[in-house]
Amino acid sequence: MKTIISLAALTLAVSGLSACSTLKGAGVGAAGGAGVAAATGGSVEKGAAVGGAGGAVVGTVAD
Repeated sequence: MKTIISLAALTLAVSGLSACSTLKGAGVGAAGGAGVAAATGGSVEKGAAVGGAGGAVVGTVAD
Protein backbone atom coordinates (compact mmCIF):
# COMPACT_ATOMS: atom_id res chain seq x y z
CA MET A 1 0.00 0.00 0.00
CA LYS A 2 2.84 2.40 0.80
CA THR A 3 4.36 1.77 -2.62
CA ILE A 4 1.15 2.79 -4.38
CA ILE A 5 0.89 5.97 -2.32
CA SER A 6 4.55 6.79 -2.99
CA LEU A 7 4.10 6.32 -6.74
CA ALA A 8 0.97 8.48 -6.72
CA ALA A 9 2.80 11.24 -4.84
CA LEU A 10 5.73 11.08 -7.26
CA THR A 11 3.39 11.29 -10.25
CA LEU A 12 1.66 14.35 -8.81
CA ALA A 13 4.98 16.04 -8.08
CA VAL A 14 6.26 15.48 -11.61
CA SER A 15 2.98 16.74 -13.07
CA GLY A 16 3.28 19.90 -11.01
CA LEU A 17 6.82 20.54 -12.20
CA SER A 18 5.85 20.17 -15.84
CA ALA A 19 3.09 22.71 -15.35
CA CYS A 20 5.68 25.20 -14.10
CA SER A 21 7.63 24.91 -17.35
CA THR A 22 4.48 25.37 -19.38
CA LEU A 23 3.50 28.49 -17.45
CA LYS A 24 7.00 29.95 -17.59
CA GLY A 25 7.14 29.35 -21.34
CA ALA A 26 3.75 30.96 -21.83
CA GLY A 27 4.74 34.00 -19.78
CA VAL A 28 8.01 34.53 -21.59
CA GLY A 29 6.37 33.94 -24.97
CA ALA A 30 3.56 36.38 -24.25
CA ALA A 31 5.99 39.08 -23.15
CA GLY A 32 8.19 38.50 -26.18
CA GLY A 33 5.26 38.45 -28.58
CA ALA A 34 3.85 41.67 -27.16
CA GLY A 35 7.25 43.34 -27.34
CA VAL A 36 7.85 42.37 -30.95
CA ALA A 37 4.34 43.44 -31.93
CA ALA A 38 4.77 46.81 -30.23
CA ALA A 39 8.16 47.38 -31.85
CA THR A 40 6.87 46.56 -35.33
CA GLY A 41 3.59 48.44 -35.02
CA GLY A 42 1.41 45.33 -34.93
CA SER A 43 -1.40 44.37 -32.59
CA VAL A 44 0.05 43.90 -29.11
CA GLU A 45 -2.89 41.71 -28.05
CA LYS A 46 -2.45 39.33 -30.97
CA GLY A 47 1.31 39.26 -30.49
CA ALA A 48 0.90 38.34 -26.83
CA ALA A 49 -1.66 35.64 -27.66
CA VAL A 50 0.50 34.03 -30.33
CA GLY A 51 3.66 34.33 -28.23
CA GLY A 52 1.92 32.87 -25.19
CA ALA A 53 0.59 29.90 -27.13
CA GLY A 54 3.97 29.24 -28.72
CA GLY A 55 5.78 29.61 -25.41
CA ALA A 56 3.42 27.18 -23.70
CA VAL A 57 4.09 24.57 -26.37
CA VAL A 58 7.85 25.05 -26.13
CA GLY A 59 7.71 24.90 -22.34
CA THR A 60 5.76 21.65 -22.46
CA VAL A 61 8.04 20.04 -25.04
CA ALA A 62 11.26 21.20 -23.38
CA ASP A 63 10.24 19.69 -20.07
